[in-house]
Amino acid sequence: MKKLLTAAALAATLMSSNASAMSKTADTGYTETKYPIVLVHGFLGWDTMVGIDYWYKITETLQDGGADVHVITVPNANTPEVRGEELINQIESVLAITGAEKVNLIGHSHGGPTSRYAASVRPDLVASVTSVSGVNKGTPIADTLMETAEDSAAFDAVFGGIINLAAEALNIISGANYDDVNAMTAIASMTTERAVVFNAQHPGGIPETACGEGDYEYNGIRYYSWAGADPTTVAYDPMDLITVAFSQFFPEGYVNDGFVGACDAHLGMVIRDDFVMNHLDEINQFLGLHDLNETDPVAVYRTHANRLKNAGL
Repeated sequence: MKKLLTAAALAATLMSSNASAMSKTADTGYTETKYPIVLVHGFLGWDTMVGIDYWYKITETLQDGGADVHVITVPNANTPEVRGEELINQIESVLAITGAEKVNLIGHSHGGPTSRYAASVRPDLVASVTSVSGVNKGTPIADTLMETAEDSAAFDAVFGGIINLAAEALNIISGANYDDVNAMTAIASMTTERAVVFNAQHPGGIPETACGEGDYEYNGIRYYSWAGADPTTVAYDPMDLITVAFSQFFPEGYVNDGFVGACDAHLGMVIRDDFVMNHLDEINQFLGLHDLNETDPVAVYRTHANRLKNAGL
């Protein structure tokens, strides 16, 4: 009888252990966030064009770690409000497909204000906003270009024509085919003056001081940011010629990545604002060329996805 009871107890223990093992939740991946990640491109951006991804190797790396990543397109040249309304439409599509309640937005450059607009207008759809060198307080480049355009009708016609042609070409080649593409309108929205107005209307995460941090959480949404601080990082990267050229618009001593000032990119929790990266390195362009003494840009996204995961996002 004693042996029978012992056997029964052993069997019950084994059954209990097996049931516990079967019910145990499997370990999640390093980048497996609670909510889908939506990547929002910047000015003159795209998703995939002639075989080159805007977010070069970032999407697949996050997916390999378990993240549900969605690369969306919005008009590549227009105001954050116009782009943001299209982003809201895209978010709703992502939520319908995935069944998720919210998304984590990661916006590069003009994708920063675009994401902030969507979060401000539809906070019920957004869990977090991450701004990667976002034009959150404007840029001296836009200030100078618009001032010159106002003073010179010839410059406005020539430069405006060229930049609009470039925007439209990228729009068609990438297959986005939006009707509302206007490069000069987009540049005007990135001036310091317009940024002040936009930030008053959509204040989530915006620092009150020139180079401080903003609210980590605003209206139930978490805000993060990071930025590069070096216009030239790889001597043999042809794209560095662009960031170096545009860095000349900044006053001496104004730390920038070639397009946006390091402090002007601050939003919410500032992860770093001094990466040895230029504006294109921040999305792992051109084709992954970056300063070998600095953190791989892809690793920065991977670490951040894990940060979002650990925050329950």
